[in-house]
Amino acid sequence: MTTTAVSKLTSKNQTTIPAPVRETLDLSAGDMLAFEINDRGAVVLRKWTPIDMEFARALEPTLSEWASDEDGEAYGEL
Repeated sequence: MTTTAVSKLTSKNQTTIPAPVRETLDLSAGDMLAFEINDRGAVVLRKWTPIDMEFARALEPTLSEWASDEDGEAYGEL
């Protein structure tokens, strides 16, 4: 089933996110949104979740196997 929801842009470039979208994305006041724009101009709206930087930094030492110049040459264009 496809649901279409419409919202009007105000003169201050603000809009209300329609209830079906808020419900689908489980949005509430204060939540952050991410707008992903593909090369065809389509926009995907999703709930943005901040990265746990402490966890990401803890993983960094485990990624050293990809840090050599040889790896950069071999995998650089992936």
